[in-house]
Amino acid sequence: MDICAGNIVRSGAGRDKGRYMLALEVSEKFALVVDGKERKLCKPKRKNLKHLHPTKELADLENTKTDAAIRRLLWKWNYG
Repeated sequence: MDICAGNIVRSGAGRDKGRYMLALEVSEKFALVVDGKERKLCKPKRKNLKHLHPTKELADLENTKTDAAIRRLLWKWNYG
């Protein structure tokens, strides 16, 4: 399964291992991911694609324009 923009992904390596994040942009080897809490929209994390595991859920990027909206979206994945 390929990772695309708007995909909810799980981090497989690093300090954030096991946390779910939202992929904002995806290039050949890297993706910019945010979670709305540790990594906000103003400073997304650049992560290697081999360290990310995609889920089947896609988020509408138009409805995730704020950090609060991203936290609400990821709540069930990280805490529920």
